[in-house]
Amino acid sequence: MTEKTFTVDEAHGLMPQVRHQTERIVAVRADLAELSLELRSGEPSPQGGIPEAKALEATLDELISWFIANDIEVKGIAPVLVDFPAVLDGQSVRLCWLENEPELGWYHRTELGFVARRPLPHQ
Repeated sequence: MTEKTFTVDEAHGLMPQVRHQTERIVAVRADLAELSLELRSGEPSPQGGIPEAKALEATLDELISWFIANDIEVKGIAPVLVDFPAVLDGQSVRLCWLENEPELGWYHRTELGFVARRPLPHQ
């Protein structure tokens, strides 16, 4: 099976949905973190108990699966970091977006990862 690659324009076109999914992940992530802390400490939680924690975990998995179904790679969820496989100047790269960045504006060579991020060239 061939890996899907995105053009810069295709990736930009998905960003409204990426941001929406990310907002939902951030909310669920925070709820799950708070509930998990309360469960570990034995404190009663207004958010519920173990069944509610399991439901939040399932919701988080569902939100992440949207990215996978759209061929977007999830590299982290705290913060949310996603990569769009792409080709720039004949080279395999990842168009890279980090939670709270104003736009999709970075890329890195596939084999180097986040540490090698560079600004996308203006198109």
